[in-house]
Amino acid sequence: MEPETQKIKGKILIVDDDIFLLDMYALKFKQQGYEVSSATDAHIALSKLKNGENPDAILLDIAMPNMDGFEFMEAMQKEQLGQSSVKIVLSNMGDQADVERGNALGAFAYIVKANNTPSEVVEKVENILAEQKK
Repeated sequence: MEPETQKIKGKILIVDDDIFLLDMYALKFKQQGYEVSSATDAHIALSKLKNGENPDAILLDIAMPNMDGFEFMEAMQKEQLGQSSVKIVLSNMGDQADVERGNALGAFAYIVKANNTPSEVVEKVENILAEQKK
């Protein structure tokens, strides 16, 4: 018997310096039929985008070394990268000021990790992507 070929639902780029969380979210999205790319650093993510990676959604943490998530979003805007990607902040920094700054930089949604299980994060991202396709 041939293995079932599952249609890929979409492409996700996850940017987080916490390797455990990065791997966990990547696994959860892969289990739901997504193609997942990951980066432990915003510079790596920018390089992937510059090299033609065009994900449907970019999930990014805010608190990262070298370049934080806000600086990453600013760099994407400046260099016109990931323009067709839905940017979703996935962070534990949930202050209203952080949410407003993320929104001002083009985040479509702001998900606080501590308030959502990985399965809930996947579900929220799926709902956001479904809305974008309408």
